[in-house]
Amino acid sequence: MKVLMLIAASTTLVAAQPVLAKGCIRGAVAGGVAGHMVGKGHGMAGAAVGCVAMHHHYAKKARAARAAQAR
Repeated sequence: MKVLMLIAASTTLVAAQPVLAKGCIRGAVAGGVAGHMVGKGHGMAGAAVGCVAMHHHYAKKARAARAAQAR
């Protein structure tokens, strides 16, 4: 059930801003691998956290680019 909630939350973030989906995918892959290396059963949690972190990173980068363009 927890895994389903994590997947739903990350999917909702991607659906809100589809332009930044590449960040989510990259973060999910890296987080999934890192979670798998940490221990049994942490791959899904790592993927969810990686998706959220990279989505945030790319959103911040896009906001900075818009602000620089507006000047």
